[in-house]
Amino acid sequence: MISRAEYCVIACAEAWRGDGEVLASPMGLIPSVGARLARLTFAPDLLLTDGEARLVTTAGATEGWLPYRRHLTMVTGGRRHVMMGASQIDRFGNQNISCIGDWAAPTRQLLGVRGAPVNTLNNPVSYWIPRHSPRVFVPAVDMVCGVGYDRAAAAGARYHRIPRVVSDLGVFDFATPDHSMRLASLHPGVTVEEVRSATGFSLSVDAEVAFTREPTAEELRLIRDVLDPEGRREREVRSA
Repeated sequence: MISRAEYCVIACAEAWRGDGEVLASPMGLIPSVGARLARLTFAPDLLLTDGEARLVTTAGATEGWLPYRRHLTMVTGGRRHVMMGASQIDRFGNQNISCIGDWAAPTRQLLGVRGAPVNTLNNPVSYWIPRHSPRVFVPAVDMVCGVGYDRAAAAGARYHRIPRVVSDLGVFDFATPDHSMRLASLHPGVTVEEVRSATGFSLSVDAEVAFTREPTAEELRLIRDVLDPEGRREREVRSA
């Protein structure tokens, strides 16, 4: 039986399909498993980093040197595809990881803006959200950290693109005329009504919504025996 977490791994891996030779920068366990799975299967040109100064293989062995100045060159030239988290995200893909509530007097302090504006304006950024709820998918973020399609258009950002948002309920993109969020696929066992009730704004939903594709037998073997043999993915996303 394929678990919900394994569907999420596949959905994250698919974010890098067709990217070619770019630096994959996954943040979090399931995105990291997804990026390495993509590298081992349909995206062999992906570059993986240890987050410091090395390019690494899927097993963690060093295969190149990536000092910070070269990393920034890739970032500003659109040659990196990040998968970040989001404490809040709105219908145009604006993301917040800084604070909840008014910036001058927040009710909760979070990570801070960090590199989100540079990431989103200069290279493709996808998002991974392990707990889909109206508290995360909000009508308007309390503070813009990652830049969405509405603001990117005004800024004339050359490399801005949000390929997908993956949650524990499904996959979302912005393939609509106004670049508002669309339900692209449901993870098996999830309904459209369940997604709508867990989303704090009106989603674009096609008449027929596909299900997230199943992993192949080889992909399942890689996930379970090679990339995450301890099953940590199941602690991040529990099956319904």
